[in-house]
Amino acid sequence: MKVSVLVLCFFITDIHWSFAQQNEASTSAERNTDAEQEIINLSEEKWQWMADKNVDALENLFHEKAEFVHMGGSWGKEQELNIIESGGIWYKNADIHEVLVNIIDNTAILLNRISLLAEVGGNEVTNPFEVTEVYVKQNDEWKLASLSFTRLMNSEGH
Repeated sequence: MKVSVLVLCFFITDIHWSFAQQNEASTSAERNTDAEQEIINLSEEKWQWMADKNVDALENLFHEKAEFVHMGGSWGKEQELNIIESGGIWYKNADIHEVLVNIIDNTAILLNRISLLAEVGGNEVTNPFEVTEVYVKQNDEWKLASLSFTRLMNSEGH
């Protein structure tokens, strides 16, 4: 009898733990608010537009006063668009490992931990970066106000 009760207790505990794990996994996927998910999607589109050298889409996304910080310096919107269009930096693929979004009023701060495959000056390179993207909402539209690359010391980007 004692063995049966003990087995039953373990069985109930196992079922409870199983449901808790499933609930935690589904809650984790649902943690992002609609606005946070909108920023995540916009960031992913931005990486694709950069890979495609789609300066028309980027022109609309980038705020007029946007600032871009790279390993080789910093500059504004016009120079960033010129660099992308000319292929001075070709953002071929951003492999995104982690994303975190914080929204404060009409400002969204997105942190991406990525491995970036790029062509710079004709040389293909892959670097791990923590990328900070700052978006501001104007007239119900998100605009990229700042994009900063911080090179990480590990080679996997996570």
